[in-house]
Amino acid sequence: MKTPNIIIILADDLGYGDVACYNPDSKVPTPNLDRLHREGLTFTDAHAPSTVCTPSRYSILTGRMAFRTGMAGVFTGAGGPCMIEEGRMTLPGMLHDQGYTTACFGKWHVGLSFLDKDGNPINENGLEPVKRIDYSRAIPDAPIHRGFDHFFGTACCSGTDFLYAFIDGDRIPVPPSGELDKKALPKHPYAHDNRHGMIAPGFDIQELDQVFLKRSIAFIEEHVRNGPERPFFLYHPTNAVHLPSFASSRCRGKTDAGPHGDFIFEFDHVVGELLNTLERLGIADETLVMVSSDNGPEVTSVVHMRNDYRHDGARPWRGLKRDQWEGGHRIPFIARWPGHIMPGQQTNQTVCLCDIMATCAALVGFDLPHDAAEDSYNILPVLLGDQPEDQPIRKHTLHQTSSLALSIRKGPWKYLDHRGSGGNDYEKDEALHPYVLPERAPDAPGQLYNLDQDSGETTNLYFDYPEIVEELRSQLHAYCMSGRSRP
Repeated sequence: MKTPNIIIILADDLGYGDVACYNPDSKVPTPNLDRLHREGLTFTDAHAPSTVCTPSRYSILTGRMAFRTGMAGVFTGAGGPCMIEEGRMTLPGMLHDQGYTTACFGKWHVGLSFLDKDGNPINENGLEPVKRIDYSRAIPDAPIHRGFDHFFGTACCSGTDFLYAFIDGDRIPVPPSGELDKKALPKHPYAHDNRHGMIAPGFDIQELDQVFLKRSIAFIEEHVRNGPERPFFLYHPTNAVHLPSFASSRCRGKTDAGPHGDFIFEFDHVVGELLNTLERLGIADETLVMVSSDNGPEVTSVVHMRNDYRHDGARPWRGLKRDQWEGGHRIPFIARWPGHIMPGQQTNQTVCLCDIMATCAALVGFDLPHDAAEDSYNILPVLLGDQPEDQPIRKHTLHQTSSLALSIRKGPWKYLDHRGSGGNDYEKDEALHPYVLPERAPDAPGQLYNLDQDSGETTNLYFDYPEIVEELRSQLHAYCMSGRSRP
């Protein structure tokens, strides 16, 4: 079997219910994702490694759960250093060593070390640290120092963060020259997430995904023209659909579901343009494409979309981005590889995006060492249709929030090793008050749900099945102490 080109298209905050082929009541057309659904394999039980951006991206790129680093929260501005430790095997690094040309165009958000005028790393979140960056100095732990041959994108959240500037390789060629003027930006309920940051000339917040898309298309074209004998790995993490919802001029007004609906449409458009590029260049059959999201949908977008357009980005799950409940981490995940993945198939296998690394390793015939991809399972048999549905590829799956709250899943049983959502505060946030559910076991220190019988996680069975609680709690502790969950 010839090793294929590999493309990962990663949305930001795209919910399970935001995609039409996952949600028949979706109010947003997603024709290209629906096409992938018809032409590939759709996972109904796929999960982001975390309920927020930074740790999920770390886990995708390393095959290791991010809570093992001890880092809580997410990076902003000049935040760092890179979470991916120097010397740690990465997905792009492994593929590069196996002969792949590797590239990333889009949002990084795994931490970087910007330097000040004295050459010292800043490694601080917020606006003031951004003002101390010496833009004449290279970034020592940029993506091109973690396995990528090429990188063009942003440090953190592309359209939201304190540093509105593009990184090319390991430098910012056009530094910020002033502060962001919000007066020129659209005004609507999905437009309030811009941090008051420093912005570079020519950095158009409303056109970011078109910029990234042009870079990825140019990379594929250049590769086919000059290096077709080598396979390529393209990681395309989009700005869409992270708030603020600023669709490009090309996609604005294309739906009847408002600004955020247009932004979801833009992500779908990006997917379609990349698929069209593969077909135009005659390499679609040689390319494994995987499309997913880094976590569940954002609170603001879900609350307003439910009220304004009767569209539910979290449907049918309880919880949102940041929450340990299913809506925070159960995500769309579709894979296509013509001639190898049977079209129009669906699987209920429980998988996690950190499984991509072990899967790609198996694809290229590489044996992962013991100290790499510690939480990554090879799901290639699932992709190729060789794994029976009644034989789980994973015995357990771990989940985490940005506060490092942990959870473990085994079959239908899900144990949350904490009270509450583990993320959003449903009591303090008025917008979430309508979604507070009665607590059946208010004195329980944790939560246990049977997802086969209670997919909405409405009934805490903590006191009903103490033996299952103890089994899962002990297994979670064992995985934490051992530093791995991969056999």
